[in-house]
Amino acid sequence: MFTGLIEEVGQIAEMAANDGPGRLTVTAMQASRELKLGDSVAVSGVCLTAVKIVPGKSFSADLAPETLSRTSLGRLSHGALVNLELPMKAGTRLGGHVVQGHVDGTGKLLSLKKIKEGEDYWLQISIPRELTHYVVEKGSITIEGISLTVAKVAKTEVSIAIIPHTYKVTNLHSLQPAAPLNIEVDVLAKYAEKMAQQKPASSSITMERLIKEGF
Repeated sequence: MFTGLIEEVGQIAEMAANDGPGRLTVTAMQASRELKLGDSVAVSGVCLTAVKIVPGKSFSADLAPETLSRTSLGRLSHGALVNLELPMKAGTRLGGHVVQGHVDGTGKLLSLKKIKEGEDYWLQISIPRELTHYVVEKGSITIEGISLTVAKVAKTEVSIAIIPHTYKVTNLHSLQPAAPLNIEVDVLAKYAEKMAQQKPASSSITMERLIKEGF
């Protein structure tokens, strides 16, 4: 499990594809020192498994066809910046929100502009239509692995205020309009939807029910 608080911005050193899974190698001084073989790491919001580590330099992870088809990772090229986060440790504060690293779909960057007479930035993106009912104003959303708060929703367009710190310490400042973005909606919204769709169980106590339950 992750929190959406980015710990380091890595850089794509190599993207290799073959008949099997692709392989991504990321230059990441900090993460590569902490990772162990087989550990999970979120790369721009995608939970991957470290299969090769050069401590203090880089790590590599395999990319399954499903990962390549559902995320933006397959479109990255050498030198691209990616957001990195290691799994949350037990007993630590949950600073962002619950992030699984399971991308629900890819959105598109519409614009990222500095607010006039201010220091913050205004991020506008489009998301797949099938995800819109999970996104609400003041709710949480994960974009490129970053835990963010939704400011406005208009059909498939989502607007978010970005503080200067987030702009500087993530890959957002390196992205261009129309860039694909990994989107993960709040998992709590999915559970709420499922619970709302289920018929309430009968609370009445009958002899048949007691026998069925072993009484």
